[in-house]
Amino acid sequence: MILDAHHHLWAPARGDYGWLTPDLKALYRDFLPEHLEPVLAANAVDGTVIVQAAPTLAETRFLLDLAREWPRARAVVGWIDMTATDAVRTVTDLAAYPILRGIRPMIQDEPDPDWMLQASVGRALAAIGAQGLTFDALVRPHQLGALGKLLDQHPQVHVVIDHAAKPGIEAGAFQPWADDIRALSRRPQVMCKLSGLLTEAGPRTSDADLRPYVDHLLACFGPTRLMWGSDWPVLNLAGDYGGWLEQARRLVQSLGADEQAQIFGHTAARFYGVTETP
Repeated sequence: MILDAHHHLWAPARGDYGWLTPDLKALYRDFLPEHLEPVLAANAVDGTVIVQAAPTLAETRFLLDLAREWPRARAVVGWIDMTATDAVRTVTDLAAYPILRGIRPMIQDEPDPDWMLQASVGRALAAIGAQGLTFDALVRPHQLGALGKLLDQHPQVHVVIDHAAKPGIEAGAFQPWADDIRALSRRPQVMCKLSGLLTEAGPRTSDADLRPYVDHLLACFGPTRLMWGSDWPVLNLAGDYGGWLEQARRLVQSLGADEQAQIFGHTAARFYGVTETP
């Protein structure tokens, strides 16, 4: 089984994708199940996790509606305003949807690295854990320290770091990202996504360029806490679906078949609590 642990779907005409502007020509169009389906079939991908891309509840409900009608969808990761006074109630309402398996605030866009340490965010995160949902941490390297403090306050919440926290591959930046990732990996409830690396790499997209980062993630998390994701269609800015899948396979080819199977499907299935068949 291959499970894509991270991709998006959107329709720009809906109007809630503030970051998605016409100058992003490769992305500024509809990307819906009918557009991804032939790509998945060509690459023998069995199922997917749909992840939010707009900071609105309307988009989360849009994704839930799409997932209900698309057999290949295994889980949805939605959005809530974690600082809202009704955040706990919103988490409870969304948890009623069986395919809603996680929540992702867009922390990377917050200018204050300590934004996530607000009491209101902590209450919302506690509710996420209490409902049996997971937490996708969309953060950048300078936010990893605050993320560690947040997780120490909520050790019961299962967390996955999206896109390995977007290390500065293009600039060849390895520290302090590497030490901060290692520190986070010591918390057993934390996993990491092997995704989004190409769009952080600029021209440095070769196996040799990416290998130090991937090797470090493997050393920190191991195959049972590392999950592959395409980050489609954002991936299209830097590569293509099949090319990234094959590159990721090359980068972990030193592992045994069972360990590779963890990264390309089983880890995500366990984390999001989904079955490996529709």
